[in-house]
Amino acid sequence: MKKQIFFLLLLIFCISCTKKEKLIIGGSGWQQIAIVDKKSGKIEWSHGLSPDEECNKVEVTPKGDILYAYKQGAKLINRKQQVIWDFKANEGEEIHYVSYSNGNYVVAVCGIPARIVELDKEGKPVKEVKFQTGTPNVHNQFRQILKTPQNTYLIPLMGKYKVSEMTEEGRVVNSVLTGGTPFSVKLSDEGNWLVSCGEGRALMEIDPETKEKIKIIQTTDLNWGALLFVAELIRYKNGNTLIANWNGHSSDKSQPLLLEINPSNQIVWRLPFNPAISNISTVFSFFE
Repeated sequence: MKKQIFFLLLLIFCISCTKKEKLIIGGSGWQQIAIVDKKSGKIEWSHGLSPDEECNKVEVTPKGDILYAYKQGAKLINRKQQVIWDFKANEGEEIHYVSYSNGNYVVAVCGIPARIVELDKEGKPVKEVKFQTGTPNVHNQFRQILKTPQNTYLIPLMGKYKVSEMTEEGRVVNSVLTGGTPFSVKLSDEGNWLVSCGEGRALMEIDPETKEKIKIIQTTDLNWGALLFVAELIRYKNGNTLIANWNGHSSDKSQPLLLEINPSNQIVWRLPFNPAISNISTVFSFFE
């Protein structure tokens, strides 16, 4: 019996070792979202977008479905391109963020007022928080927010050059000026804010308690290559950071669309060249 258990565990371990890292990517100005093999850069699955759609957030759910925002709404589809649900923005609103969260989904809606809407597994609203951004141009309000384990929301306000933390009641409890046009914010294992600064061509780590900028990374800190519009980032468990280096506003098309840097700011990986891929502003890592 012990031998059978041992071989079963060994089989499970071997299967898990054969899984490869995949990236699902999208971006403003690129009319598709795609799953690529990280090592080769080969597209393994794609979904076309219409010319008026703009994707700045995409991810794969635990069930393997595809979740993405497309400016006019947020949508969940399966790998067969079938729509599971489609949440629409109201007239005058824009949606640039949606994410899976503990069985539900969080949608951030740019508008006057702006809204954060939580949806159930069927895509039906179950909760809504309204707030003002202070930016009348809806398109310039924000892109990717984050719901924290403390059930607050971190909101990078592009038009105000800062990241604010807001409670579920819509009360701002913390704000830090970042400069640039903050696009995305993630949490480090220590609870620090990892902020991508968009047009500021930088990313920074901020201690939210002291508001100290612990680390700022710019092109001059790298061993080669240049940061353009710094969009979504991912912090890996080994301390490396994967960066979506969006080039939609730059004439320099020679820079890596995705790059990975280690804690010493050395670029250790770049997305292999693929002429079918352009303008990456959102990236999500998973294994299968």
